[in-house]
Amino acid sequence: MQKITFPKPLKKCSKIAIISPAGSVEIPQLDKTLRLIKSKGYEPVLGENLYTKYQNGYSYAGTEKQRINDINWALNDPEISAIWASRGGYGCQHLVQHLNLKEFKKNPKWYIGYSDNTVIQSYLLKKGFASIHGQTVKTSSFGVTDESYELIFDILKGKNPAYRINSNSNNRVGEASGILVGGNLALIYALLGTPYSFDFKDKILFIEDIGENFYALDRMIMSLELAGVFKKIKGLIVGGMTNMGKETENKEYEESFDSFTYQLIADRVSKYDFPTVFGFPNGHIFDNRPLIIGSEVKMKVDKKVLVEFN
Repeated sequence: MQKITFPKPLKKCSKIAIISPAGSVEIPQLDKTLRLIKSKGYEPVLGENLYTKYQNGYSYAGTEKQRINDINWALNDPEISAIWASRGGYGCQHLVQHLNLKEFKKNPKWYIGYSDNTVIQSYLLKKGFASIHGQTVKTSSFGVTDESYELIFDILKGKNPAYRINSNSNNRVGEASGILVGGNLALIYALLGTPYSFDFKDKILFIEDIGENFYALDRMIMSLELAGVFKKIKGLIVGGMTNMGKETENKEYEESFDSFTYQLIADRVSKYDFPTVFGFPNGHIFDNRPLIIGSEVKMKVDKKVLVEFN
């Protein structure tokens, strides 16, 4: 069984590196959360290319080399105690072959992010290190709850979360425990068959996504099935599925837990007997509560749902 290393709790005045491993950001988009980090007694240290822009079919936060330099600095600088991604978007796949953990292994630190950051978190778990799948420094157009950030700070202090949520009609009752893997479905799908894919055997799988047409969602779920993922996992947790099935971008994010998406996923996994949870509050949604990738998690699914981290 793989040994998972968890970073030490942060102390007051600990330094948190703020980097942009994927899409570009504007200064005003980060100011509020940077002030929040300072108010909690931590020192945000800005990556050299945090606000850099590089256009190459997409607005990246710098060239691949610039972004690789920033993430490797953050991973290996002994003065840095945690790394917080400014946003997701696209671009983390450019970095994964070039990550350097030489000093990180001596001083493991939390990596915080979601969406495209699933790539980095999958890589870290393959190397035996846990990470936080939670809100980025930049808040999305649909905002984020104060609690979503507070719960991240709780984890940084060494407190493991436990969530009790309402049941969903698509749930399958049962109990399961295992190491939590997953994140954004599109990136889980994109890593299948590569050396950087999650190991799904006896794991609890979490998935979330945004802005995918229904046929694209089905294609990704089918790929997981064809890869044997659903035969390997012990439980499935489905989070936010936002703005799904719409071909027009930049629309209002009216649906965070898309009912048709849930039914489609439920139908695809109906022949398996693991417990499933739908409507978990994590993803591209207003109530984006953090999960610990690599942590032992226990899920109980009945009239109420309990998800505990150990």
